[in-house]
Amino acid sequence: MVDYKVTVYTQDVALAGTVDNIYVTLVGTSGESEHTKLKKLLHKFSRGDVSSFTVTCSDDIGDLQMIKIQKKAFLHINSCWLPGKVEVESPIGKMYTFPIYHWFTDSNMNIFREGAALLGSQDNNSYLREKEKKKQQDTYIWDTYKKGIPHCVKADTLKSLPPDDCFSSHRTAEFMCTAVAGIIELELEEFAECKKKWTSIEDIEHLYRCHITNMSDYAMKHWREDAFFGEQFLNGLNPMLIRLCKSLPANFSVSKDMVFQGGQCSLSSEMENNNIFLCDYKILDGVQPNTIQGVKQYLTAPLVLLHRNGDKMMPIAIQLKQKPGKDNPVFLPTDKDDWLLAKVFVKSADFNLHELNFHLLRSHLLAEVFTVSTKRNFPRVHPLFKLLMPHTRYTLQINVLARKLLISKEGVFTKFTASGGSGVWTILKRSFADMTYRSLCIPDDIADRGLEHVPNFFYRDDGLQLWNIIKRFVQDVLQHYYHKDEDVRSDGELQAWIKDIFKHGFLSEKKNGVPQQFDTLKELVKFVTMVIFTCSAQHAAVNSGQYDFCGWMPNAPCTMQTPPPTKKGTVTEATILNALPDIKTTVHSLATIWLLSKTGFDARYLGNYVEEHFTEEFPRQKIKAFQDELSQLSKKIENRNQSLDVPYKYLDPSQVENSVSL
Repeated sequence: MVDYKVTVYTQDVALAGTVDNIYVTLVGTSGESEHTKLKKLLHKFSRGDVSSFTVTCSDDIGDLQMIKIQKKAFLHINSCWLPGKVEVESPIGKMYTFPIYHWFTDSNMNIFREGAALLGSQDNNSYLREKEKKKQQDTYIWDTYKKGIPHCVKADTLKSLPPDDCFSSHRTAEFMCTAVAGIIELELEEFAECKKKWTSIEDIEHLYRCHITNMSDYAMKHWREDAFFGEQFLNGLNPMLIRLCKSLPANFSVSKDMVFQGGQCSLSSEMENNNIFLCDYKILDGVQPNTIQGVKQYLTAPLVLLHRNGDKMMPIAIQLKQKPGKDNPVFLPTDKDDWLLAKVFVKSADFNLHELNFHLLRSHLLAEVFTVSTKRNFPRVHPLFKLLMPHTRYTLQINVLARKLLISKEGVFTKFTASGGSGVWTILKRSFADMTYRSLCIPDDIADRGLEHVPNFFYRDDGLQLWNIIKRFVQDVLQHYYHKDEDVRSDGELQAWIKDIFKHGFLSEKKNGVPQQFDTLKELVKFVTMVIFTCSAQHAAVNSGQYDFCGWMPNAPCTMQTPPPTKKGTVTEATILNALPDIKTTVHSLATIWLLSKTGFDARYLGNYVEEHFTEEFPRQKIKAFQDELSQLSKKIENRNQSLDVPYKYLDPSQVENSVSL
């Protein structure tokens, strides 16, 4: 008789434990064990439990290849179970690890392979590999939510999502409680149904007595200032639009006499010296604005000219509509209240474009595409499944919730933003058409926008360092499995993965430059780096600061209630207050961005891989090196931020989640 020591780890999350009976079968190269019940006092596999058992075989069954696990109801009362991993020690002391990380919800037999990563060409069990992929493809089905944007997972309700992709019970309770209680927690109940307009800035300040962050407080105090307005294009919520301006757009009616009137420099010379920058909101041109509570709203498509003055990025001209004309003046810093209102219109446009293009489309929707394709095309033993799984956590559920609660017909975004309704889909489709592969890769994007040498651009500085750390990690791991380019070209599962992404994520549009196949390891490393960066760092950059920068409503109005001024000299503070969203709209917008900025108690930060999908020593060493590099960068960012009036913390690895989970 031969004894195998079987150690079962139950995940340390809510409701992971079970009192059901657990059975295992060990399968080796020379045979398999009996289907053995793991006898345990009170049948209890508690949350966080680690228990060892003996499975006896009549003979040595050789090298272990897989394990069969079955959960049977105890006393006809079925409960769920979430095992982490199973370790098996052979009679000669050889250890085998089986990563599980899968919810058991019924009495079906589940098969898991030994944890060593294998490409298809290295795997002797192609039948089991294909069977697993077929099951996943039947589970994760592509669907079209709206034409002209990336496809999504087919899931009409949260219950139709696989349990492995759902929030933990604690996260679900936290999220739903927050969604219901957001307005209450911010103590805004008395304003939630008030349709009146604001009568003073002091009244708006009254909203912030219960929840102020250091950054939202700074925004409240400095929102009128040009320096803070310009700074946000680099280190605010949307650092994705600003670009170097070498020549003015033909439709931007700025003359050389309008700016730099002191004579110390000229517009043309400053362009030559790479000191002039442009933000162009042309995607918003002609978008049908929303009607909120029976009141027509307004959304402009501004052009903003900025000047790098030493270490500061200062706005020098704003045109609020794309088509030049007498009713579309160019506003200048000398225009006082007109200038302030023009900046507010810009910030409202920025809010709407940011939320739909740079936040929803380029992080949430793409992350969902990467998640679905990964689960459809890679078996669990594929190294890319193991590498990417931590970066898919909770993404499908948060996106289903976004489609139900934010952009649906009755969603908050639809009801309370200028672009809500048909405008959402116009902006998303235009943004998708404008998106390129290079714009998703921060080194290329920064170069294409001419921003390599702008001082104090912390999104760029931290983002490039994060990109390079991720890239080194990805390259080290992947070249361990792909020894030459031919290994990449011949991996059918890998090629199916990128084809799925190209077809369903980028709608087979060749002009955006997204690869349709991989011919070299270098191409693969860059694309996988982009995937991980998008799901983690890029999402953090455009998501985590929402309350910080938008919590003070005049700094980022979700809509404007009056048309933009058509001539100068007509604006007063009362004009500005009249243009801002009303009290009810402000409150619902505020509660939503507060919710979306909250970090879950069970957040997992970049490189914190709780689920140990890799079992071999080499990738585990590389994960440790990855974590060490991230820790060093975190300390570096923390030290830098101590000397800044406006700290940039959104790409600090200790605050960047692994995945798009909120």
